[in-house]
Amino acid sequence: MAKEPMLQFVKMARETPEKRPASLRSQDFHEIYREFAAATAAEQSSRCSQCGVPFCQSHCPLHNNIPDWLRLTATGRLQEAYEISQATNTFPEICGRICPQDRLCEGNCVIEQSGHGTVTIGAVEKYITDTAWENGWVVPGKPAYERSESVGIIGAGPGGLAAADALRRAGLQVTVYDRYDRAGGLLTYGIPGFKLEKDVVARRVEQLEQAGVQFVLNCNVGEDLSFDAIRGQHDAVLIATGVYKQRDLAAPGVGSAGVVQALSYLTASNRRSFGDEVDDDGLDANGKRVVVIGGGDTAMDCVRTAIRQGATSVKCLYRRDRANMPGSQREVANAEEEGVEFVWLSAPRGFIAGDAVEGVIVQKMRLGEPDATGRQMPEIIEGADYVEPADLAIMALGFEPEDLPTLWGVPDLTVTRWGTIKADFRTHATSLPGVYAVGDIVRGASLVVWAIRDGRDAAQSILDYLAQPAVVAAE
Repeated sequence: MAKEPMLQFVKMARETPEKRPASLRSQDFHEIYREFAAATAAEQSSRCSQCGVPFCQSHCPLHNNIPDWLRLTATGRLQEAYEISQATNTFPEICGRICPQDRLCEGNCVIEQSGHGTVTIGAVEKYITDTAWENGWVVPGKPAYERSESVGIIGAGPGGLAAADALRRAGLQVTVYDRYDRAGGLLTYGIPGFKLEKDVVARRVEQLEQAGVQFVLNCNVGEDLSFDAIRGQHDAVLIATGVYKQRDLAAPGVGSAGVVQALSYLTASNRRSFGDEVDDDGLDANGKRVVVIGGGDTAMDCVRTAIRQGATSVKCLYRRDRANMPGSQREVANAEEEGVEFVWLSAPRGFIAGDAVEGVIVQKMRLGEPDATGRQMPEIIEGADYVEPADLAIMALGFEPEDLPTLWGVPDLTVTRWGTIKADFRTHATSLPGVYAVGDIVRGASLVVWAIRDGRDAAQSILDYLAQPAVVAAE
């Protein structure tokens, strides 16, 4: 009888891919985790307990068939493992790199809950798909037959690209419009290369182009092309713009030179990595004392980017403690290894600036009574303010939706009281016939994996809509 290839967690400890030493990785923007070797990937996959109720799968927004492709990897059937992975996830190699697995699949792994250490799901997912690319198993999703209907997608981020892939595979004519000069949205310009190298995104975009998806870049809807014009050119429209309006502080000194927004800073850094000419405007940390304000993953991207740009010091202010940090604990640990100092229970009250910023006025905080959600509220400690010297202050306070009905001249596009587009949670249909919306512009700032899920689901809703007799008759 063949040896049982799974349930090896009782004999084998959890192992993660090797990280490059902090002293080396902090000098460049290459990914910090090395690839699993084939034998290690198989061994780590074999630790899966093959649960009757796989909580890893149910807590994945895409409901990836994780136990199946772990078993296939453990038994060396990698092409089949890739096909199972790709069946539910348009971009598994991207999710394997940037998903917060500690809060999703790995955090809910049964053997993690039993104290044995989770299966390294994300690293195996990355390994499977990188192997698939190396072996030519990843091919453009060209349709079996062409259809005449067309769909316009506004936004070339993960939600828009996932929808484009699904619609093109179904034979529809797909055009993606985006404000930037490269597709990918925040995957391209918001996430640093040490988490997601840009050729990983570029090859997926190239694959979509090979499949027949058309890209109209440097196109700012509402300025370069009207929303009504896009509706007029297509049988259905999908809005997948994301949320790009950055939250600001109402505090003295905001607007001074050297007080910058996180996305502007990260975009400038990524453009330099592409070799683009960048109008610096103070968006380089080299030789500067840097203070980053915020506690999410964007703040972690900023502090780690500043280290790589040669900052003399990097500090992160967060108004709660480490246990209440909204960003990934894995990212916090990586940042600390690279030399970032976290200043917990601290919030900015303003900025001291002459010709440029000279310091951040910091007010010390304590955690008080819980709010309605059970989370302790930060309270100011009076008289404990101090000045943190800074030559560059980066505000990573999150994102809000732009006022699309006004910007695009479509007052009938219904939005919520938060400014996000109001869309049916099942179909993703908006208040406008034939117009759908997905991702952060509906959810608010969220995860890439949710945008992919929304894009795939909305593509099916669009296919159902175009199959209705009334739509056919209207053509």
